[in-house]
Amino acid sequence: MTEILWHGRGGQGAFTAAKLLGAAYSLSEGQSALSFPSFGPERRGAPILAFTKLDSKQIGDRSQIKKADYVIFLDDTLFSSSAFNEIKEGGKILINTKKTADELGDTSKIIAFDADSIALEILKMPVTNTVMLALLARFSKIISKEQLTKAVEEYMPGKIAAKNVVLVDEVFKRAGGAA
Repeated sequence: MTEILWHGRGGQGAFTAAKLLGAAYSLSEGQSALSFPSFGPERRGAPILAFTKLDSKQIGDRSQIKKADYVIFLDDTLFSSSAFNEIKEGGKILINTKKTADELGDTSKIIAFDADSIALEILKMPVTNTVMLALLARFSKIISKEQLTKAVEEYMPGKIAAKNVVLVDEVFKRAGGAA
């Protein structure tokens, strides 16, 4: 089973990204996905967690993820060195930040990417969930660009979907040297 842990703030779309990943993964025959959130007070800006579990068989375990293959931070203010305790051996941490991986810690485990800039450029808002999901697709190969694009088109409203498809394309173009 592949497990992804999403850190974000209320209103940033962490749960939406978790659901989109599951939807994209499930487009392949025989693939199962489970996505769910965990949050305290339901207010914009409060820290939240979202989880995505992916497997080639039915997923029965609905517990929160303690150790993930990928830990994704939509907001770098939520990142701390304790994140290294959340990844499995060989796991990666993807962080939306203007800092470099060198500035954040172990460069073999961190992919730093300025998702805010792309989101502001295309969406005119700092909503980075699709940017970070595309970054995950680009580096993990869990889902293809085509699967992600199809999930965005199917599960997002028209105008928003079109802009998010552009985001996906831009991440795949720009993320070549992000690692």
